[in-house]
Amino acid sequence: MATRQSMNDLLERCNQVINYAEQQYETASRQEHYNTNEYSDAQMQLEEIYNDLHTMDHSANQQQREELHRMRLLVEQMQNQLTLGLH
Repeated sequence: MATRQSMNDLLERCNQVINYAEQQYETASRQEHYNTNEYSDAQMQLEEIYNDLHTMDHSANQQQREELHRMRLLVEQMQNQLTLGLH
């Protein structure tokens, strides 16, 4: 079973990555192609955190899995927004 602290740490990192990706998306919508490195970095961070969520799922209990699933949906939504966005 995943520890409460490891779950909290992962979910906090997820929120940070999602916030960073949102910032890069907003910047890209204003500057178009001028922040391609940061935009790509946000996409990579989202992919990495998605993989971390998947890994944590293997050692989580049912309640934790539900929480991880909800966070994965948020990450996927942000990934889709960036992919379908301006770049």
